[in-house]
Amino acid sequence: MPENFASIYNEFVDKSYEPSSDELIAVFRVTPAEGVTIEEAAGRIAAESSVGTWTTLSVKPSLFDKLKAIAYKFIDLGDGSWLVYVAYPVELFEEGSIPNFVSSVLGNIFGMKALAGLRAEDVYFPRRYLETFPGPNRGIPGVREALGIHHRPILATVPKPKLGYTPEEYAQVAYEILVGGIDLVKDDENVASQPFIRFRDRLNAVMKVIDRVEKETGERKGYLVNVTAPCGEMEKRIKMVADTGNPFIMIDFLTAGWAALQRARELVEEYGLAIHGHRAFHAAFTRNPRHGVSMFLLAKLGRMAGLDHLHVGTPGVGKMDANAREVLEYAKVLRVDRYEPPEGDHRRLPQEWWGKKPVFPVSSGGLHPGTLPIVIQRMGVDVLLQVGGGVIGHPDGPRAGAKAVREAVEATVKGIPLEEAARHSRELQRALEKWGIAIPV
Repeated sequence: MPENFASIYNEFVDKSYEPSSDELIAVFRVTPAEGVTIEEAAGRIAAESSVGTWTTLSVKPSLFDKLKAIAYKFIDLGDGSWLVYVAYPVELFEEGSIPNFVSSVLGNIFGMKALAGLRAEDVYFPRRYLETFPGPNRGIPGVREALGIHHRPILATVPKPKLGYTPEEYAQVAYEILVGGIDLVKDDENVASQPFIRFRDRLNAVMKVIDRVEKETGERKGYLVNVTAPCGEMEKRIKMVADTGNPFIMIDFLTAGWAALQRARELVEEYGLAIHGHRAFHAAFTRNPRHGVSMFLLAKLGRMAGLDHLHVGTPGVGKMDANAREVLEYAKVLRVDRYEPPEGDHRRLPQEWWGKKPVFPVSSGGLHPGTLPIVIQRMGVDVLLQVGGGVIGHPDGPRAGAKAVREAVEATVKGIPLEEAARHSRELQRALEKWGIAIPV
């Protein structure tokens, strides 16, 4: 009689199991394929991501029972999908290795035929495992110290459009941005070392501008310079940045990979830098609510690996919809010492950070002076505001755009309405005439 494959996975399901505080707990949203029970689907996930396989074996390793993952909690979402909680012994994972964790828990399971959809929502990391990761090198306190800014959001601008400038043109736009009051000039995700804007030329040109602006304004400035490249070249670029005295680098960490990010984290400790994490590529697997990996989990992994800033999106400028609430949870898990999920939220788990430094959430995407009060109201002052088109698109040029953003932020922090602040600022008034003021509803 043919083997009963479904029964193979039964030993990976135990609804009476009570995990210890020393185990990793993963929360998956699972949509079983037609004809597959949720218990069988969960057993396959637990088996494939730990010590199981598709058939019975004539030989079992001695640690099989100790190392197997257990699916133990099931919540019916009423739409054909379930939340399934799976407990993993911490010994399954190599210490301090995000590539190993991702390969193990987020590896083969997404291609299993028994699953019509699978989304990793959250993972609880126990202290024993979490303490093998460095966390941010500088974090919010160190970034504020580097810039000498303590009571307002940090401001950054990307020269728009993303590509097309020569190093000299790029530096000139950077000058206008910085002298107008922005703190950081930022590369976008696809600015690398193309023939028309080589990395070294761009870096040197922008750093000359920063020296000039710091002397003119008395303020500290910085450059979020994109070092993303194959690892050997990336290491060279990080050293080049450190040699200029600029305290920041930027990495497209999902396209570069977790191993590259962890190597960069080793280097920034040596050089005393902070890492700006650009999340390019994330929506390929975070956008579908029924399949992929949540941005919330990526944010946790980014804090573990050592990002100092991480893009999380904007919390909306209208009604607080689900996406806006999601953004606020991303920001929260990056900044707090102990994360507690909202009441009734079964997708996320409490997480103690055991001394890991807090990360600056980066809010960006369509921001302009008229949107900033709402963003600050909802996200607080421990946020990095990345305003691109809302600076470069100002009708009187990028310097005026930068000044309008700075004045909008400073007015908001002081509790002054933008309409009142604009009476004393032509730059802010012109920005509000072009883009208006977002009104919360």
